[in-house]
Amino acid sequence: MLVHSRAPLRIGLAGGGTDVSPYSDLYGGSILNATINLFATASIRPLDGNRIVLKSLDHGLVEEHESRDFLAPEGPLQLLKGVYNRVVSQYVKRPLAFELSTHVDAPPGSGLGSSSTLVTALVGAFAEWLSLPLGEYEIARLAYEIEREDLGMAGGKQDQYAATFGGFNFMEFYGNDKVIVNPLRLKDSRILQLENNLLLFYTGASRLSSTIIEKQSRNALDKKATAIEAMHKLKTQAVEMKEALLLGRLADLGRILDFGWQSKKKMADGITNPAIDKIYETAIQAGATGGKLSGAGGGGHMIFYCPDNAWHAVSRALSPELGTVCRFQFTNTGLITWEEA
Repeated sequence: MLVHSRAPLRIGLAGGGTDVSPYSDLYGGSILNATINLFATASIRPLDGNRIVLKSLDHGLVEEHESRDFLAPEGPLQLLKGVYNRVVSQYVKRPLAFELSTHVDAPPGSGLGSSSTLVTALVGAFAEWLSLPLGEYEIARLAYEIEREDLGMAGGKQDQYAATFGGFNFMEFYGNDKVIVNPLRLKDSRILQLENNLLLFYTGASRLSSTIIEKQSRNALDKKATAIEAMHKLKTQAVEMKEALLLGRLADLGRILDFGWQSKKKMADGITNPAIDKIYETAIQAGATGGKLSGAGGGGHMIFYCPDNAWHAVSRALSPELGTVCRFQFTNTGLITWEEA
């Protein structure tokens, strides 16, 4: 028997950072994101005996352990160990024997939520294998707790919910870890127009998002006026983006993206740098009407809105030495799990 799971990565369109505590606890956060056809996958093969084999197929890493109820959550495969530890301690109460293999279509630090999406896929694979009674909100919440609380990795809440639910979602975050996911029903033609006009660009500069997020959290905790005001504006941006998408005002997207980007840069040091600023200005001069980084900042993927067939001109302007243009499609499907006999 082989159990599989797959969860989609996401593009952050608006409100990024307002899902991070303590801002979301104090003021409430709003995010708009959409999942794309890049995925994190996990497969579990039960084993006889007392072995645990962990494999990261995209990084060529393998670890083997004796079967026990706790694996020290350290090293490059700590996400796999963290999920296993929580599943054993909270649900099965006994060691398991299995081979676990994972793959992610984007590198760590991509700004597409790759780490959180992998954790979500891992939770889904164990839930399928062990028949755990978990709904969508429970899977997303569990993935968040494992990454943020058990493993102590800084970050927000949106990625786990995006990976679980899939599609275009307007998400609301409140105190006491309350999350509400509001799916947006968009016409197929509108989604196709977005795919035609949005350019996804990988800067090639992987960054440690936790460092920037920790600065952002400190600014919110210290009630630094400039940072708090910037986060308030990003919430406004998320609402404006939602209305533009639902009402078909796609021509407004560039302006809304730029408004959010100018605000986001004020949230914490390190969000932008000269290389990112050069890429942004190059895209604007070539015909993009606005853009932003997808993720905490410092590098990873950027998105630009390119109306009136400007996509090709912007793509040419963003020459290979600046990074890589990435073709993508949106997907409405979130976490999927299944069993292969």
